[in-house]
Amino acid sequence: MKFSKGDRKAFERMVDRYEKPIFNVAFRMVNDYEDAMDITQTAFVKAYENLDRYDPSHKFFSWIYKIAVNESLNLIKKRKRSANLNRDFALGQTTPDEYFAQSETAELLQDGLMELKFDYRVVVILKHFMSFSYKEIGEILGISEKTTKSRLYTGRQQLRDILVKQGYER
Repeated sequence: MKFSKGDRKAFERMVDRYEKPIFNVAFRMVNDYEDAMDITQTAFVKAYENLDRYDPSHKFFSWIYKIAVNESLNLIKKRKRSANLNRDFALGQTTPDEYFAQSETAELLQDGLMELKFDYRVVVILKHFMSFSYKEIGEILGISEKTTKSRLYTGRQQLRDILVKQGYER
């Protein structure tokens, strides 16, 4: 991998490829656009500064995700506050009609996610919004596959209960 040998152009291509998914996971975790942008930038800076620590036997994507998740956790611990959700950025590029059709469900879901304890929220986000396997989630978070499955089960149950309490109906 050229980027791991310090090839700046190759690293820029990696940033272009992974910037949006890194931002999306950070945003889902911290619930703030500016914070998610900062986390995304910090994750790539740290990755670039620590390329010598990257193990090519693992996916670069998993490695950079782990950095982003850790940065998100650090910010949550540091600030311990609730941020207002910027719906325009949470939903990505949609038409106004799509936006309004999705906004109520998205709002309930985002609010529900933010009520989950961080350990459960991050597993739910990585599995259901980012489509990672149990193994990949475990690698990103530094936990076993069994712990990943357990947290995902608990997180799903708690999210369901929260959504029902908020009045969400299928």
